[in-house]
Amino acid sequence: MSHSVEQFFDNLWNDYIKLTPSAAKVHQVLGQGRSIINDHVAFRTFNLAPVRLETLAKHFEAMGYKACGDYAFEAKKLVAKHFEHSDPTLPKIFISELLVEEFSPELQRIVKSLVAQIDAADVAKPEFLYSGAHWQISSTDYEQLLEESEYAAWMAAFGFRANHFTVNVNELPDYESLEQVNETLKQAGFRLNTSGGEIKGSREVFLEQSSTMADHTAVRFSDMEKVVPSCFYEFAKRYEVAPNQLYTGFVAASADKIFESTNARADASAEQDGSA
Repeated sequence: MSHSVEQFFDNLWNDYIKLTPSAAKVHQVLGQGRSIINDHVAFRTFNLAPVRLETLAKHFEAMGYKACGDYAFEAKKLVAKHFEHSDPTLPKIFISELLVEEFSPELQRIVKSLVAQIDAADVAKPEFLYSGAHWQISSTDYEQLLEESEYAAWMAAFGFRANHFTVNVNELPDYESLEQVNETLKQAGFRLNTSGGEIKGSREVFLEQSSTMADHTAVRFSDMEKVVPSCFYEFAKRYEVAPNQLYTGFVAASADKIFESTNARADASAEQDGSA
């Protein structure tokens, strides 16, 4: 594995734990000081030039990744692709993009104004993938996006960076099942995403996933600072599709619920229930 690929993932991880300090704690709780292998890293974008999924994917293709699966999330108006590397210790990459034209003229206007502030020359550098937001946006516009799309609002606040890393549970010493991982995390005080159940997927679809609810961090909008949900940590357990061959794809119905780990609305309702 070339130094640059390792360096890229190190930089990506360092950016991610700044916004997601709980991920470093998860590492301690589950890894007990040992290194943890990541199953996949997820990125979000808009389907507008110069930041379309295909353009961002070129950075990974240059590192030796190949496109493997296509996914559609109709309710959230997203499409996604996943990419795999021939080196199985490197995480899979999951990139989704928002179908901007399927939203209201108001959302389209805000998103286009954000993307217009990006310098296309920046997008050509691999470090663009952990460069954050390239724009100014008001808290009012953020709230407006939130009304229609939690995903668009998250992008507006955080821009380009890992939305989540994912622990490869198959490679975790000391754990046989995802239930055990979830139990350990809950006992350590982490809040899990319960949308669609704590565990999304099953042995029947060859993939089980769970995730923490996103950390919260202060974001400086053009008019004020606001504390909003940032990134989360996911856990994936894969099953064999053939002897000694683990399933490497994703399950759209499960991923649909995983996206909700960053929901500001879910957070608000959990806090009102007193379950936060």
